[in-house]
This record gives sequence, structure tokens and C-alpha cells, in this order.
Amino acid sequence: MELEDYYENANNRHFMNTTGPQRHSQDEGKARNHRGCRCLVSITVCLGILCLLIAAVILHHFQHTNCTSKQGFLWGPDGLFLSSSPMTWSESRQYCRYRGADLVIINTEEKQRHITSLVKESVWIGLAEIETEGIIKWVDNSPLKQGFWAQGEPNGGAHENCIELYPGNHPLNNWNDQRCSAKRKGICEK
Repeated sequence: MELEDYYENANNRHFMNTTGPQRHSQDEGKARNHRGCRCLVSITVCLGILCLLIAAVILHHFQHTNCTSKQGFLWGPDGLFLSSSPMTWSESRQYCRYRGADLVIINTEEKQRHITSLVKESVWIGLAEIETEGIIKWVDNSPLKQGFWAQGEPNGGAHENCIELYPGNHPLNNWNDQRCSAKRKGICEK
């Protein structure tokens, strides 16, 4: 068997009998090549369409969430993100800090309204009275200057030392002091 016959067998994808030269009619070879080309074109078109669909989904996500990727996490244009699951206040703070952020500090009415518009459930913010009873501080140790407390809050005494934002109330009156061991998601800020 000559080397050319091996190549002809491989090109025609006919491996049944390779003990001798394979001779096929010219029409049979053209039909096989035509089917192979159609199959290859179909696969190429399908892969192209799949790639376009994936790209469209990714683009749609980024256009509608205004997110950019930083260190593997999706951040909003305002540098805010929500923890992945409910945790204690301390665990939420660790979650944020592990990702190069901290629990959010809300020191303007505009920021308070913005954050309230983003959340649908109670969330931890970076405000607590951890060190000294009765002295509420932000996570950067700055004192609280303006609060957005719900009516009658804070009211927890020695048992409710961490602050949550409860979006069901008016946007400028929705902070509540809560037990630090309660499970909430945390709003992180870079």
C-alpha cells in the first residue's frame, strides 16, 4: 500500500479496510466532502451564535447593573455592595473588610436616601456602640453627627448595640438599634 492511499483513506474518513488501496468513485468522494463541509459550517455557525449570545448576556448585565469588576467582586458605581448572606454585625464587618471595604458610613441625607432605595430588607450599617455604652461611633471611629432614626429609636439600652437600616420605614427615619447577634446582610463600602 502506498503512502498516498493512506492519506486518501484518512481524508475520506473511511477506515474500515486499510489493507489495500481504497478506490471510490469521484461522485461518492464529492458527496462525502460536501457533507463534511456542511457539518463544519453548521458547527462553526452554532459556535458563533453561542459566543454572540454569551457576549450579549454579559453586556446586558453590565449595562443594567453599572458594575465593574474589582478584585473579583461586582461593585456598583458608588462603591457599595451587599454581603452574600445574613450574618451578625461583626461577621458582616469581617465580610466587608476581607474584601477591602468596611460597613457603610452614612453621613449625608443624599447617601441615606440612596442606600434606602437599594435595599429591600434590613441591613447592617457601619454604626455601633461597641466600646462604650451610650456612645455610638462609625466603623472609622468618627462620632455620629446626624442620625436617621425610626421613631422611638434608639431604645435598646445595653442589649441593642448595633445599627440596622430598615427600608420599610420612611427613607430619613429608618435606623434601628438591634442586637449585634441578629442575622442581617451588611452594606459594604470601598
